[in-house]
Parts: sequence; C-alpha cells; structure tokens
Amino acid sequence: MPDRRPVMLHNFMLAAREAGYTMRQYREDSEIAAKCHIQFAEKYGVDGILFDVDTALTAGAIGVKVDFPEDEPARTHEAFLTSLDEIDSLAEIDISTNPRIQHSVESIKILKRYFGDELFIRGNCDQAPFSLACCIRTPADFMIDLMIDEERSIQLLEYTTKICKQYIRLMADAGSDMVSNGDSPAGPSMISPEMYEQFALPYEKEMLDEAHKKGVPYLLHICGNTDLILDRMASIGLDAVELDYKTDVQAIHTHFSTSTTLFGTVDPSGVLALGTPKSVEEETEKILRIYKNSPYLVIGAGCAIPPMAPEENIRALIRVAQQKPNKER
Repeated sequence: MPDRRPVMLHNFMLAAREAGYTMRQYREDSEIAAKCHIQFAEKYGVDGILFDVDTALTAGAIGVKVDFPEDEPARTHEAFLTSLDEIDSLAEIDISTNPRIQHSVESIKILKRYFGDELFIRGNCDQAPFSLACCIRTPADFMIDLMIDEERSIQLLEYTTKICKQYIRLMADAGSDMVSNGDSPAGPSMISPEMYEQFALPYEKEMLDEAHKKGVPYLLHICGNTDLILDRMASIGLDAVELDYKTDVQAIHTHFSTSTTLFGTVDPSGVLALGTPKSVEEETEKILRIYKNSPYLVIGAGCAIPPMAPEENIRALIRVAQQKPNKER
C-alpha cells in the first residue's frame, strides 16, 4: 500500500488553459506543451503527468484529414478509405517522420529531462487499433464493415496495429514510464461484448505485449459504461485501466483490485468541471472507500478534464486523496 493515494489527471486541455496557451500553441510547440504540464504539476503537487495531445495523431500521420481548431483538440471528420476495397492502397508508413508525432515524442523527452524520476510520466499513444480503424473508415462505416466483410475488416485492423505499435515504441524510447491507448469506440456503447472480444481485444493485447517488450507498463482507456466487458478486459493481464465514471466502481474493484491499477474515475465534466468542491470530495471519497484494501488505485478523472474546470475543484480532489493515510479510511 502507498503512504497516500497518488494523483494523476487527464488534464492537457486544463493545463494549457491555466498556462495561458491555446490548443493550437500546445499542439504545435513541444516546449510550450511540456511547460503547461510542468506548471500544472508544480502548482497542484500531483504525482504523475499524463501527456496527451488529441485523438487524431496517428490518423493524421497516415493521411486521414484532420481539423485543427484554434482552441480545441484536433479531430478527424471524414473517411480516408471510402470502401474496404481500397485497403490494398494503404502504404507502409514510418510515423516517426510526422511532425505531430515528433512533437509528442519531444514533449516526453523534455518532461523526463525536467523531472527525472520525481514524477511518473505516462505517454498516451493516441488510438488503439480498433479506434484507428474507425478513424480511417468513420465509426459508422466501420461498424457496417464488421458485419458484412469480416476478412477485410481484420485486414484493416492488422494494418492499424502495425501503426499503433510504432507509436508505442517511440513513446517508450522517449522515456515514458508508462504508455497507453484509448479504445472508446470498442466499448459496449458501440459494439457488443462478443464483437469487442473478436475485433478489439486481440489487438489491445498486442499493444500490451509491445509495451512489455519495451519494458514499460501499459494502460488501456475506454470511455462510457464498460461493465459488460470488464471480464474480457481483465483476461489479457493489463497493467492498468482508465475507466469512465459511468462504469460501476464496485464492479471494477471486483475484476481488477488484486492485479490491475485503476486510474480514475471521478466524472470530469459533471463533477470536476461543473460540480462543487463538496461534490468532488464526495465522489473521491466513494472511490477511496471501495478501494480501501487495495493498493491498485491512482485517483483522477475517468477521461479528459474540460478546460474550464475550476481550481478549487482540482484542489478538492487532491486534498481528499492525499490528506489521510489509507489505513484511516
């Protein structure tokens, strides 16, 4: 058991806002991006940094069209392949030459040079293979693909897996203490547990294995209510999971509390951004009570914190997590 619960926040938008930079400045200058996280970490006394940029890095690196709003994260908005018949046209790409990938790698290097081993640095590697396939085809089209052309859908997933593995290696080599992927389109809000097991889980396992080859732990993030797939997620031996407030914390505890570290699961919008310090304290206390006998917990938000989250709410979460030894809870 740790002497107190560590805190790591999914806070890149909030960190940029508090430091006085737009998302465009954050995503285009690695010195600025690192500075935002350094200032936030030193201001609030968190135990680790989750470095993230947006959910369009790997997609953009392989040619998917990306929009770049001035003060919002970048996003994809149209299909790169209009049909699975075009899969053979996908080129083998070295994403390390992409300026946006280089930006995230360099930001990790700056953070590691600054903090050394003082803080735990998690390098987020954007989309997992299933999610990246959704970016290439759009989520709606890829859901149909899975139903009518399983063979070519798997071919696309094998392609995206190669891309995602590259990013895992790059972020590990840059000095990340942990790497992670997001795979939210693979959750029960979009596909059945059976489809998740067939079309997403095997490729998530490949990401886990790739991270372990590089000697770093691996975290998987899925938004929404993941109650129906927790057993399947637990089956591949993940080092950590970052799950949404919509997932039952008691169910998470049942499946993961003796083997896999939970990052979360305070509601980033309804509680951290729009709630009160009291509601933040109550939600944080609830998670701590459920996990009182397990060391496998890092307190934070279950997803990205909106940039308008008030300082007093962030401080409330940290205060509750850090003020008492675990044995007193």
